[in-house]
Amino acid sequence: MGILDWKHWIVILVVVVLIFGTKKLKNLGTDVGESIKGFRKAMSDDEKLSEYPPAQQANTAVDAPSIIDGQHHKL
Repeated sequence: MGILDWKHWIVILVVVVLIFGTKKLKNLGTDVGESIKGFRKAMSDDEKLSEYPPAQQANTAVDAPSIIDGQHHKL
């Protein structure tokens, strides 16, 4: 008999049900299930996106102004 015997788990479960009630526990279970479902969907969508090669970017870079002299001259 360890500290986490099956009898202890039943007592803990009964106390949790008495404190929170079955409705809150049901809502909590539903929320956790939906979160896991959304996470799995996001992971599978991410895998689908990684199957395709990245699109080539158009070469639309604008020439950046270059500094010819390190000093600023007033005109």
